[in-house]
Amino acid sequence: MDNQNPILFLEPILKENIWGGSRLHTEFGYPAPSGHTGECWGISAHPNGDVKVKNGRFAGRKLSELWSGHRELFGNLPIEQFPLLVKIIDANDDLSIQVHPDDAYANIHEHGSLGKTECWYMIDCPKDARLVVGHHARTKDELISMIHEKQWDKLIRQVPIQKGDFIQIDPGTIHAITAGCLVLETQQSSDITYRVYDYGRLADGRPRQLHIEKSIDVITAPAKNTSDSLQHLAALPENVWHEIISCPYYKVFKLNVNGTFYMRQNDPFFNVSILAGSGHVCGCPVKKATILSSLTGRDRSHGMERWNR
Repeated sequence: MDNQNPILFLEPILKENIWGGSRLHTEFGYPAPSGHTGECWGISAHPNGDVKVKNGRFAGRKLSELWSGHRELFGNLPIEQFPLLVKIIDANDDLSIQVHPDDAYANIHEHGSLGKTECWYMIDCPKDARLVVGHHARTKDELISMIHEKQWDKLIRQVPIQKGDFIQIDPGTIHAITAGCLVLETQQSSDITYRVYDYGRLADGRPRQLHIEKSIDVITAPAKNTSDSLQHLAALPENVWHEIISCPYYKVFKLNVNGTFYMRQNDPFFNVSILAGSGHVCGCPVKKATILSSLTGRDRSHGMERWNR
């Protein structure tokens, strides 16, 4: 491995949530703080969860520090802040029904924050699972009326999903992860969420804050078709570099390695999450739950080998 372009192995940050569970510990081995651990912020330079490097000459340094002071690790991208946040989400209960703003709205209403485009890869989910993706209102006026009248069953669109599915969530899309789902989420580096409905749950004896008016501002009506958001990826062939999506904020790929796989890429850098098995990346041992960043491009060759499944 080129010492000038190291792989950064990252120490994730675990977060407790009212809807969280224990699978981040039992299935991934992360040191979860409680049985209500909902999020593993694996790759993040966001102020609310700035991960540290575990290895090499940058050990102990925060990802935001490297982005500011060693931009060569990331292809010298001319962007002020690290652009992405990659999480694993364990939903032991339903998440709130929510929506995210785009960059323009967040910049004005959330003190210069980025908006939040995100996507989900379903690591696991129950049989006959459904997600909330979109709504049934035909117009903005109908949407407003259904929200104010609390017609949630009539408004919310539920989408059947299965293990290995991929869902793109654009700003303005009503959405919610549901109980039993284990999700790899890639998103813009933003922590802005507007809750539309939270099932009347209490946190510390009080209902959690809702953001009805901001939600109404940003929800797209009518919602786009489900087929524009959902892909089935469970049966992809092995040793094929499959691009799932390319949008202005990220590209997402899936790779099932069996044996040895070599790739050449020209992107400034890669983030990688290992979701199963074990092996090597550029000679470095990896296994399920390994999180790494700065797999630098610029026409570089990378080798990946897995010795067991």
